Amino acid sequence: MIALLEDIAPPELAYESDRDRIGLVLDRGGNVNKVAVALDVTDYVLEEAARAEADLLITHHTPIYHPIHRISKTLSDSLKIALESEISIYTMHTNYDRAEGGVNDVLAEVLELQDVEELEPGRIGRIDHQMTSTFAEFVAQKLNVSVRWIGEREIETVMVIGGSGLNGEFVKTAIDGGADALVSGEMRHDAIRSAQNLALIDATHYATENPAMQRLCDRLPVESVFIEHAPDVQVVDNTRMAWYA
Repeated sequence: MIALLEDIAPPELAYESDRDRIGLVLDRGGNVNKVAVALDVTDYVLEEAARAEADLLITHHTPIYHPIHRISKTLSDSLKIALESEISIYTMHTNYDRAEGGVNDVLAEVLELQDVEELEPGRIGRIDHQMTSTFAEFVAQKLNVSVRWIGEREIETVMVIGGSGLNGEFVKTAIDGGADALVSGEMRHDAIRSAQNLALIDATHYATENPAMQRLCDRLPVESVFIEHAPDVQVVDNTRMAWYA
């Protein structure tokens, strides 16, 4: 199973800063007869994986992001669920973002981009000529999420980045690459101020990465179950303007 996962998302594709955070982060050994897949390692996900009698949980985000010297009660409670249920945890993060058929490719496919090309760190492609507001509504529908957007203009070339790509650095990449719009998550103030004529569509970190994790289940040779655990984010719009779609 590990060899297959490394073929799907080769470890060498991970950013250097990420290479200690991917792979088999919790090894309980044993055969893998059933797999659970989710974006994050949460207590709910672990409990559902245990209920499904999964031997392996594959996630996009690691349960231990920074090196630790002490294990908190929160982390120990989570690991206890995995340990008691004999669930190993395998993480595929930036290597899966960048891999063929990974996070960015699936996002581009879901949003129906055409003539897609790689543009580090995401993908860029074409859509039918339309206004930002129209495409933002389409993104919200396809990803089943409330979106924020800025920059009402005619767009045709779109760059997508799964996760937290709405920052000044990636805005520059999108502009230099000829994009009219950038779809990602976690819109930052520096992105807004540096966007120039680039439209920005914030479809959240979770919703822009989640489709690829769902799709992963179809690529596994054993019985697998996808566990949905989206953040319960509420939206209050007191402006009556088209900021949220």
